[in-house]
Amino acid sequence: MDPIYLDYNATTPLDPAVIAAMRPYLESHFGNPSSSHAYGVRAKQAVEAARQQVAHLLGARPDEIVFTSGGSESNNLAIRGAAHALRSKGNHIVMSAIEHPAVSEVCRYLESQGFRVSIVPVDKTGLVDPADVAKAMTPATTLVTIMHANNEVGTIQPIRAIAEIAHRHGAWMHTDAAQSVGKIPTRVDELGVDLLSIAGHKLYAPKGIGALYIRTGVQLEKLIFGANHERGWRAGTENVLEIVGLGKACELAAQQLDERSARLRALRDRLHEGIMAHLPQTRLNGHPELRLPNTLSLSFPGIEAGAILAELTEVAASAGAACHSDEVVMSETLKAMGVPVDQALGTIRFSTGVFLTEADIDRAIDATVRVVERLHRSDAHAQPTPAADQIKLTRFTAGLGCACKLRPQALERVLAALPRAAANPNVLVGIDSADDAAVYRLNDEIALVETLDFFTPVVDDPFAFGAIAAANALSDIYAMGAKPLFALNIVGFPSNRLPLGVLEQILRGGQHVAAEAGIPIIGGHTVDDPEPKYGLVVTGVVDPRAMWTNTGARPGDALILTKPLGLGIMSTALKAGLLRPEGEQEIQSLMMALNRAAADVLRSFEVHACTDVTGFGLLGHLREMAAGSGMDVEIDHRALPLIEGAFDLAVGGTVPGGTRNNQLHVEPHVTWDAGVSETYRILACDAQTSGGLLAAVAETQADAALRGLHRAGVTAAAVVGRVTTAGMGRICVR
Repeated sequence: MDPIYLDYNATTPLDPAVIAAMRPYLESHFGNPSSSHAYGVRAKQAVEAARQQVAHLLGARPDEIVFTSGGSESNNLAIRGAAHALRSKGNHIVMSAIEHPAVSEVCRYLESQGFRVSIVPVDKTGLVDPADVAKAMTPATTLVTIMHANNEVGTIQPIRAIAEIAHRHGAWMHTDAAQSVGKIPTRVDELGVDLLSIAGHKLYAPKGIGALYIRTGVQLEKLIFGANHERGWRAGTENVLEIVGLGKACELAAQQLDERSARLRALRDRLHEGIMAHLPQTRLNGHPELRLPNTLSLSFPGIEAGAILAELTEVAASAGAACHSDEVVMSETLKAMGVPVDQALGTIRFSTGVFLTEADIDRAIDATVRVVERLHRSDAHAQPTPAADQIKLTRFTAGLGCACKLRPQALERVLAALPRAAANPNVLVGIDSADDAAVYRLNDEIALVETLDFFTPVVDDPFAFGAIAAANALSDIYAMGAKPLFALNIVGFPSNRLPLGVLEQILRGGQHVAAEAGIPIIGGHTVDDPEPKYGLVVTGVVDPRAMWTNTGARPGDALILTKPLGLGIMSTALKAGLLRPEGEQEIQSLMMALNRAAADVLRSFEVHACTDVTGFGLLGHLREMAAGSGMDVEIDHRALPLIEGAFDLAVGGTVPGGTRNNQLHVEPHVTWDAGVSETYRILACDAQTSGGLLAAVAETQADAALRGLHRAGVTAAAVVGRVTTAGMGRICVR
């Protein structure tokens, strides 16, 4: 059963009447509106009819409507077009602190081009005071851009009063009305605006279509040049199919505006009152009255919105803030309103739409109250344990696996500030190196290797998560050329969110892999934690004369990688529901596979340096090896082994935040060949979980080592680059 959709401010489904109006232009009316024959005339008539429908809803003239690809393009055309057209008169723009990125990012860009931007504040309800706009005006002000209604909290701005101020100072007035059109009156004569932006997918029209109202007499500088489409405002053959859809949606909105507004408000208030009746501590964000009829932003104190939404599988809504490994990311709107961090963390935006019923709202109330009350209690262990296929562990965490590590930049600053321990000749590997394990010499023949690793779920199945976490922890032992002896569990578990039977499955997964490695797990430590976390402390043994570190690479060494890249991207796709079952099985198998077989093979060859590739990605760990060895290295991006599907997902933007952090971290140390695409740059930095070994093998033995790995079943192993010369740890990717 699909969840109840309460995210209409993000996008709306298409109205059936809109689909019906569009269908002929999808199936048969395919003409180009610029063509003079019958096919083109029919398309042209459809475009002009839609223009009249949009104009009617806005109280504008048809020749004041320009069709665009959506709200973002409309905002760009309005703001950049006005700024450049009026630059001879001034270079100052005024906007509010709560604008959508489609406005704020345009203004930031213009700042880089020599324009000045003043940001006016909002009060605790998200409302702009026109007096603050008046204070911000200068003789150089040419444009004021203030959204009509906020997309997060719904607060409606006094646009007419602000427009009067702008006009008194000789400036143009633009408003982003993406959220208000179709919900409340948005007549341009009543608002007094010169420019107004519309996004079709906010009012039951398709995505990828929008419009910009340009008051007669306003002359903008064009953004798109070409033929004389849209009366010269916007070059490009018109998107007839979606223009027809937008026109029909505007016609329906004009006919049903009062009825829709009343219905949306009734559903919103029913939701609000139902939640408050059971959870009176809940806080409302936004203006209590001057607010869109469908928008409800609520803060649930003491709980993270991500935790609520992870378990609120019966409802689709949006979070107002997110807690990452080293920072809380609040929305600009909540920040500008002065919402405290602890309140913002528990903020969820619900937005109602015309296709909802009262039964849907009541079901959403029951589900929300049940989840929030449960998260405030600690009795999940009393509930029956669901079957494994009913548990989706990635829903219970914000980060994923090794991708949720602290940003390397932040970690380095902290470690640099700590005092150094006194030198100990028996500490062979300690905090002075970038190795992931410590080595302590007992005698000339035996040294202990100690490592600790744990993380949040990277797959949905609890048993598989436990197995992957154990394999990841053991990998640090194998990367030292050591053999594991025993392990201890380390557990963080949300006992108020998951039944303890899930923890049992996680621990069983860890035991399974430990048994495969031939070691016992003989104890451990647990804490109650908002997110599930699991890993191992592993003790191993190595001959100190034969151990590997990541600091001994030599010129000419071949760099061998034993597992394919893309695990962070694939795990992110899994959490987002973009991965097919066979893809999930593939990454589970890869991450559960011990690096023991690879290490056993490599021990027979001359390995000068070795590390495993995990949270900092291939280039992050290679940078540590290169810098520690005092070498420069070269990578051939075409030789990188990739998990099937990872490339396409990266192209589509399915990239974990940890991977982006890795890119920023290594950027000063990497020279990219011009032929290396952005997608390959992402993959080379992708945060891996239980990734492969990266070994610097003597050049003369590289081919034999690779053959040995393949014979041992390490089929993805590949030579991905080489150590070039002594240097400062620079990486050239060609």
